[in-house]
Amino acid sequence: MSRSASTDVLITGLGVTAPTGLGPKEYWNATLAGGQGIAPLREFDPEPYTARLAGQITGFDAAAHLPGRLLPQTDRVTRLALVAAEQALEDAQADIGELGTYECGVVTSNATGGFEFSHREMRKLWSKGPQHVSVYQCFAWFYAVNTGQISIRHKMRGPGGVVVAEQAGGLDAIGLARRTLNRGRGRLMLTGGVESSFDPWGWVSHLASGSVSTATDPATAYLPFDRRAEGYVPGEGGAVLVMEAADPGRARPGRAPYGRITGHASTFDPAPGVPRPPGLQRAIELALADAGLRPDAVDLVVADAAGVPELDAREAAALRAVFGPFGVPVCAPKTMVGRLMAGGGPLDVVCALLALRDGVIPPAVNIGEPAADHRIDLVRDEPRFGPLSTALVLARGAGGFNSAVVVERPPS
Repeated sequence: MSRSASTDVLITGLGVTAPTGLGPKEYWNATLAGGQGIAPLREFDPEPYTARLAGQITGFDAAAHLPGRLLPQTDRVTRLALVAAEQALEDAQADIGELGTYECGVVTSNATGGFEFSHREMRKLWSKGPQHVSVYQCFAWFYAVNTGQISIRHKMRGPGGVVVAEQAGGLDAIGLARRTLNRGRGRLMLTGGVESSFDPWGWVSHLASGSVSTATDPATAYLPFDRRAEGYVPGEGGAVLVMEAADPGRARPGRAPYGRITGHASTFDPAPGVPRPPGLQRAIELALADAGLRPDAVDLVVADAAGVPELDAREAAALRAVFGPFGVPVCAPKTMVGRLMAGGGPLDVVCALLALRDGVIPPAVNIGEPAADHRIDLVRDEPRFGPLSTALVLARGAGGFNSAVVVERPPS
């Protein structure tokens, strides 16, 4: 295969708000150590509900990170996104004014909106009347609010957008930001996804999927690719990345990137009853083709890792079809934080970038009985060390969304 390097984009800054750490360093150290961010729900009494465990961010004080004027306007999800965006810009040492405010844009993904804010204000409407509802209710609940608030705070007036594709949305946002840069629209994009929906209303929306684990032990609740798997654990948080054009005419000099995005593809599963295979394998093949790579060039797959037996089997089948049985190391860092919806894919991209940088694959935790018929090389128990140059990150969303992103080490 061949491709033009002009389609590459560089990742120069990372921002992370995850159940196992605020900031990429904290998250990465916890991931390599097998840290556990899944625990019983803390924000409300979970006893009346069938599922009671979640990947939650603890010790987050929004007032310590954000101006007081923003707090009445924002839901927890937007506060987490704003903090991740600021981390990423600081990490990239990006000066928006110097780059040009119309040369910098924002594309994010969100699947659940500002549930906590919306639920609180609707409760005021029902119990006290419309005059008690916050004027910010008109946008604080909305899927696009993270893009809007980030762009306003940092005066990023360039291309903007939001992608809604449940768990696959975060990778698709990265793909859209990449296409935007490759079309010559701007020099820098902030992109990624963040989620938080752990008030009772939001929790019921998770349970409605019918796929949330009802286990009560955090060590056995979320077991993707394990023969004991019975569902996933929802999580909150995600990641925001600074993405910049790679061609010399628009690239910032002197900034060493974490890596580059060289391929992306999205597909959709067929409707129920249609005699066509699921679309994940095709997404993998298209993403590799976009990157100009053969399957044997991939050193690591960061799996979608649904934790639902049927979905795990489908993902394993797609990996076998492309790479062969046990053909590529597979990691599942979500076992430590849960499934973060739109935040999950970007956080996995952060994991992939740091794995390539350090030459280490983090282990999936608590996977004690891998399903033998999957025949995948699942990294578990201990980190695996060795040279790594290319990673494939996968995500699937409810409704049939599939997304794949190819991440490569930075050019020498």
